[in-house]
Amino acid sequence: MPNIGLVKRDVARELARRYSTMTHDELDVLESVLMPMKFQKGEKILTEGETCEHIYWIAKGLVRQFYHKNGKEVTEYMAVENHIVMCIESLFKEEPARMQIHALEPTVIYAMPRKLLEQVAMRSVNIQILYRKILEESLIISQVHADMLRFETAQDRYSKFVKMHPQLVLRAPLVYIASYLQMTPETLSRVRNLMLQE
Repeated sequence: MPNIGLVKRDVARELARRYSTMTHDELDVLESVLMPMKFQKGEKILTEGETCEHIYWIAKGLVRQFYHKNGKEVTEYMAVENHIVMCIESLFKEEPARMQIHALEPTVIYAMPRKLLEQVAMRSVNIQILYRKILEESLIISQVHADMLRFETAQDRYSKFVKMHPQLVLRAPLVYIASYLQMTPETLSRVRNLMLQE
């Protein structure tokens, strides 16, 4: 995969920097687990009904995770560079995913096969820590999103989104941001205009 801007070693180092310190040998092991994948804008990374077998690290690009409900697409999650995406229920239950993951921009991902990651984690405490922290982060992100939808007003939701995800505000289509925040595009427009007037 030429010209993808990042080599496996850089990705392994970035993962270690973010989640767990590693020795040179552990970086070698982590690097050996990483599988580079490239997607065009609009291409499916994971389709509904497929089983999610990987944890995906986004090296470049923008992805969206969504599901269908009452004939509509509902955005569950969006992420840019240096973030993880996965269908956690499908990954651990080894069942077909109800979620889909699509690339919203040309995207480069490094996939970590769960089973292989678990095997190497058995032999390395630091890789075990990395694995645990990735899962913790994923659960926290889900909880924060769920709480935001449960407890916050439309304006507070958008305000929090702007603070937490400045890149998504700039790059993600508004229709997907509205869906993620569970509001209509019209409500989102109104909220954005109010914020601009403040």
